[in-house]
Amino acid sequence: MKNIVLAIVLGLSAAAVAPAQTAPAAQPPKKEIKDPVEYNAYVGALQQNDPNAKVSGLEAYLQQYPNSVMKEDALDVLITAYQQTGNAAKLSDTANRLIAVNPDNAKALAFRAYFERSSQKWPEAKADAERGLQALPKVTKVEGESDADFAKRKANLAAVLNSVAGFASMQLKDNAAAAKYLRASVDANPTNVEDIYPLALAYFGTTPPDDVNGLFFIARASNLVSDPKGKEQISKFGKSKYVKYHGSDEGWSDLLAQTVATTLPPADFTIKQYVPPTPAEQAAALVKGKTAEQLKALSFGEWELVLSEGAQEDADKVWAAIKDTKLVMEAQVVDATATKLMIAASQDDIDAKRADIELTMPAAIPVKQIPKVGATVDFEGYPASYDKKPFLMKMAKGALYSKEAPKAPAKPPVHRKPAAH
Repeated sequence: MKNIVLAIVLGLSAAAVAPAQTAPAAQPPKKEIKDPVEYNAYVGALQQNDPNAKVSGLEAYLQQYPNSVMKEDALDVLITAYQQTGNAAKLSDTANRLIAVNPDNAKALAFRAYFERSSQKWPEAKADAERGLQALPKVTKVEGESDADFAKRKANLAAVLNSVAGFASMQLKDNAAAAKYLRASVDANPTNVEDIYPLALAYFGTTPPDDVNGLFFIARASNLVSDPKGKEQISKFGKSKYVKYHGSDEGWSDLLAQTVATTLPPADFTIKQYVPPTPAEQAAALVKGKTAEQLKALSFGEWELVLSEGAQEDADKVWAAIKDTKLVMEAQVVDATATKLMIAASQDDIDAKRADIELTMPAAIPVKQIPKVGATVDFEGYPASYDKKPFLMKMAKGALYSKEAPKAPAKPPVHRKPAAH
């Protein structure tokens, strides 16, 4: 950012210092200095080749002629002179003086916005940068300036103003505005990593995120950063974003290779987004190709997924495999009476303290043996029916195993993994 600002091609304002003459009818009249003494003082200051001498001459001129018709032009040249001397404080002060004379001076607004950015005055920096962008159409050619040089000067100003407006917008949590301004800056200067990296972050932060453009520019930033540590960090971050969006790292290396020479996303650029399977698709995959014995061997959480989220055909296959079959399991007590236990067997329901099994006992449990809420119990039961949503498997012929007595191996609870949305 700093290098871009200091590299702005700054010319004189469009003003003539020649003696009075009649302007063409179609053009606004040129500024002119009628007093020969003032004219000589102004021209003498402009003709100084040494920046310090030019500063001294222009400051003396402005002090002697504070209301000169050439005041804006003198301040415009003075900004350049202070820039050449490296006097940042005076440069900032002169930008403010010039804005006081002409609030729409794009050059002065660019400098002030830049200094406000450096001071982390984000609202002021954004406001001045946006104001400078609005003032750009008012920038005119200086006398003797070629069309190419004029276009370059305006482009440089636009790049700085867009960069400051974009970075300030990011700090103000306005990622949509940040993406708009930073993209304009990067379009003008596709090698400026100081804008390319925040542009990627802005794209990731919009609502909804523009991950495709974000991934292109994060890969581009990784290629442009020269510091090995910084390159590694950006590449690692970019890869993690890519995997999250695409579902795997397949294609990430190709994107890195592409963005070495490709500076901006091609018109047809895209990255395929990974769409996780729906719960019904997960259920279908669990059932597909399995025998009744294999379906019976699924975990309780997997049974729950198929019975509650699967297609009816898949649910029927699972239910046929386990209905009225003795199941030996381990679960956590949610509620208990002498004849009925409400228990959670899947990890999801254990975490939520929500019953997914209603276990009916054939005889009342002695009061002292009724499990406490939150206790883990080993039990057996026979699936008799189930409610789909909220899911609840109703088991009959329930029996509890003593911790000391031998029992059949318990089926461990399994965390059900519904599709992410």
